Amino acid sequence: MGPVKKKILLLLLAGVALGFAYSPKQQRKVLKEIGREWKTINQEKLKREIHSLYKADLIAIEQGADGSHTYILSRQGKLKALSYRFENMKIPKHKWDKKWRLVSFDIPEDYRHARDALRQKLRQIGFSELQKSVFVVPYECKNEIKFLTDFFEVGKYVRYGVLESIDNDRDLRKIFHLL
Repeated sequence: MGPVKKKILLLLLAGVALGFAYSPKQQRKVLKEIGREWKTINQEKLKREIHSLYKADLIAIEQGADGSHTYILSRQGKLKALSYRFENMKIPKHKWDKKWRLVSFDIPEDYRHARDALRQKLRQIGFSELQKSVFVVPYECKNEIKFLTDFFEVGKYVRYGVLESIDNDRDLRKIFHLL
């Protein structure tokens, strides 16, 4: 799938994210980003790509009483957009607030593939493994963990915590270049 189609799906997914924004500040941030990104797409190409996405059953188009059109991600479109977000996921690195973010899980053997994929993704996005099912990172990542647990459908088996300290964290601070 081309970059414009990917961008369209991700922008429509951002509309879903708007619904989950916790505060007006977060909503404004999402709206500002959506508006900025829509403007970067060539209008003729946008129309062609939307038509193509519609034919592929990735989006649906609803016509309003006033003649306006609303573009909605189909279930298949949501999955496709989520997979793009999944591929490009990163944890934003800010100034360290001296707190550790801990993710632990006890995922049953029936979900072994999801467990292994979660473990691999946590490593890929920058977590350090303390134990087989305990990972730590020094940056805020609650939204990213929520996304991953929803993506793998293992939320009830995963715990997220923020720790003030970890004993003997000198090795961790070296790993994350925080010394």
